[in-house]
Amino acid sequence: MADSLPQEHRFLAALHDDTWPAPSHDHSPEAVGLGPEGLVELFESQLTSRHLDLQARRLQARGEGFYTIGSAGHEGNAAIARAFRPGDPAFLHYRDAAFLIQRSRAVPGQTPIRDLLLSFAASAEDPISGGRHKVLGSRSLGIPPQTSTIASHLPKAVGAAHSLGLWRRLGGGGEWPPDSVVICSFGDASFNHSTAQGALNAAGWAAWQGAPMPLVMVCEDNGIGISMPTPPGWIAASMRARPGFHYLACDGLDLLDTWRVACEAARIARIRRQPVFLHMHCVRLFGHAGSDAQQAYLPAARIEADEARDPLLVSAGLLRRHGVLSVEEVAERYREIGDRVAREAEAVIWKPKLERVEQVMASIVPPSRPGRQRSWQGEVDATPAPMARLINQALARLMTRYPHLVMAGEDIGRKGGVYGVTQRLQAQFGPHRVIDTLLDEQSILGLGIGLAQSGLVPILEIQFLAYLHNAEDQLRGEAATLSFFSNGQYTNPMVIRIAGLGYQKGFGGHFHNDNAIAVLRDIPGLLVACPSSGAEAVGLLQEAVRLADEQQRVVVLLEPIARYHARDLLEEGDDRGCCVDPGPDYRLAVGELGQWGEGRDLAIVSYGNGLHLSRQAAVRLEAEGIALRLIDLRWLTAIDHAALRRRVADCDRVLIVDECRRSGSLSEELITGLVERGVSGKRLARLTAEDSFIALGPAATVTLPSVAGIVERALALLGRSRA
Repeated sequence: MADSLPQEHRFLAALHDDTWPAPSHDHSPEAVGLGPEGLVELFESQLTSRHLDLQARRLQARGEGFYTIGSAGHEGNAAIARAFRPGDPAFLHYRDAAFLIQRSRAVPGQTPIRDLLLSFAASAEDPISGGRHKVLGSRSLGIPPQTSTIASHLPKAVGAAHSLGLWRRLGGGGEWPPDSVVICSFGDASFNHSTAQGALNAAGWAAWQGAPMPLVMVCEDNGIGISMPTPPGWIAASMRARPGFHYLACDGLDLLDTWRVACEAARIARIRRQPVFLHMHCVRLFGHAGSDAQQAYLPAARIEADEARDPLLVSAGLLRRHGVLSVEEVAERYREIGDRVAREAEAVIWKPKLERVEQVMASIVPPSRPGRQRSWQGEVDATPAPMARLINQALARLMTRYPHLVMAGEDIGRKGGVYGVTQRLQAQFGPHRVIDTLLDEQSILGLGIGLAQSGLVPILEIQFLAYLHNAEDQLRGEAATLSFFSNGQYTNPMVIRIAGLGYQKGFGGHFHNDNAIAVLRDIPGLLVACPSSGAEAVGLLQEAVRLADEQQRVVVLLEPIARYHARDLLEEGDDRGCCVDPGPDYRLAVGELGQWGEGRDLAIVSYGNGLHLSRQAAVRLEAEGIALRLIDLRWLTAIDHAALRRRVADCDRVLIVDECRRSGSLSEELITGLVERGVSGKRLARLTAEDSFIALGPAATVTLPSVAGIVERALALLGRSRA
C-alpha cells in the first residue's frame, strides 16, 4: 500500500486492487456451517475493531486517549468468539477487541463501541474499570479484565477450568454453568514466558491424570514480540506433541478456517473436558503499541508484506468471492462503521474522569457479600497444644463450616504438609477439597485465583516464604488487582498460608529461613497477618477465612515455622508455649492489637518470633526492676497506627523488635507512624535483623534479633547499664 496514504484510507484503496490476498483454504461458508449472514457479522466485528484502533490513535494524538495497544491484524479472533457460548469465561489477550465485539452480539443490550472508547479515554463511566485502565472486559460478557500482563492470566485460567469439575463434585453452583469451557488467549512472545510454560505444564499435567480440564488456550501468533521475531515453526514444534493437549492450528487471516477450527476446539474441550491449544496464525499491523515505530526494527519489505496480508482484505475477498457483498458494499460498511465510531468518540471524550484519591482507590477493597458458613455443632479439644496442632484443628473446623472451602498446595494431602500441619485433612474431606498440587508456586497461586473467581474460597499453602518470590506476581499483578481493574465487579478472595521466618535452629539455610516480607507489605489491598502463638494463629486464620468469604479479601497468613511445634517458653519442659484451642468463634480483627502487662517504663512492640523472644527477654528486664508492656501487632498491613499510639502513649520508652531485615522492614513504618502522631523520636528505638540472608548451622540466628540483644537494646534505651 502507498505509504503516503493515511492508515485509515489504505483499506479502501486496496479494495480496488486486483491482487487481494487469497484465503489459505478453499472453504465455503456453507461447508463450515457458517451462513452468509454469519460471515457478514464477523466482518463487521472486524471492521469495528479496526476503526476503534484507528480512533484510539487519533484520540492519543489529541491528548484525549491514553493507551493505544491495538488489535489490528488479530481481528480473526472474532470467529473464535462466535464458536463459543457467551457464558464461557474468557481471559483475553490485549489484542482481542474483535472477540469482545463479536461476543457482545450474542448478549442483548450491549454497547461495545461506546464501552471501549470510554476505556480508551480513561473515563470514570468506563463500565469495566471505571477509568482505571484500558482493559478488555465485561461482566455481562463473562470477560474478566486483563491488563498488559505477560501470560500471568494463564495460571488462573487453568484454575478456572479445574473449578468447573470441582463444582460438579461439590454438587453444583459456582460462577459459570458446569458445562462451560474456559478460553484464554496470549501472544507467541508470551508463550516463552515461564508463567505461560508453567500454566501449560499444569494443564497438561492435570489432563494427563484424567482430571477434567475444559480449557482452550489460544496462541495468537503474529511472528513477533515487540521487536523480536519468533523463530518460524517454534510454537508448533513446541506444542504438537505436548502431553495432555490437543493441538489445532488455523489461519487467523481466514475467517472461515478460523471458525471451522475454533468450533472443533470448543467441541473437544466441552465434550471431552480436555485442554486444547489453538494456534492462530495472524499478523501484527501498526506496530506493538502507542508510538512504537516498526520502521526502527523491521525492513520496509516486511512491513509492506504484512500490510498486504491484512485480514480485513482477506475477509472482503471472501465476501466478494462467495457473492455475499460487492466491493462497493464492503466500502460502504467500512465507512459507515468508521463514521459511527468517530461520532461515539466525540461524545465520550466529554465524559467525567477520575479526579480524587478516593475515586481511584474505591475499588482496591472488594465489595462485601453475605457469608456462607454453617453453624458449628462439634466439640473443641481443650488439650493445650502447639501452633501446628491448633492450626490443623482450625482447618478441619473451617472445612466443615464452609462447604465451598478448598485447600491446595504441595504435599498437603497424603503427606500432610512438610511440617504436618495439614495431616489427615485429605482423608477427612477428600482429594478434591484437599488438593495435592504439582511443584510450582505460580500454578498453585493461579489455581487459587481461578477457583476463587468461580465462587470457591481457596486456602493455598506455600511451603516456604523463599519459594513465594518466583511467583509473587500472581499476588501483585493478578489477585490484588482484579477488584481494582474491574471496579469491584470481579474478585478472587483467598487465604494464602505461608510457612516462613527464621529461628529453626539452623535447619535449611536461607531457602527455609527467609525473613523478607517487604514484597508482601507493599501490595495495595493485600492483608498480611503473623501469629505469635497457637491461639492467635487460630484467631487470625478464622478471621482470614471470614474476610475472604464475606469481604472477598486476599489474605496472607505468615506462619512462623519455629513456632509450629515449640512447646516451651522459658525453659525446657515448661509447656508454656502451648495454648488451648480458643474455639470456632475466636477471631482477631484486622488491626486488633494484643497486649501483655501494663508497665509504663518500656513498651516492646513486636510480632511472630519477635514477640516470643520479647516474652523471654521480659523476664530478665523485669528482674532489673523495669515495668514492661508487650504489644503484639498480629496484622502486618492495615496497621491501626492511632490504636498503637494509644497503647504506648503513657510509656517512657518504646522498642520495636522486628525479626525482618532493617531495610524495607515493618519497623520503619511503625517508627514513622509513631513520630507522625507525636511520639518523640528520643523515646523510640528499633532492633531488627541485619540486611543479610540467613546462614546454615550455628550461624543461622546471628543476623537475627535475640533475647540478649533485646535486653541490651532495652537497657540502653532506658539509659541503664547492667550491674
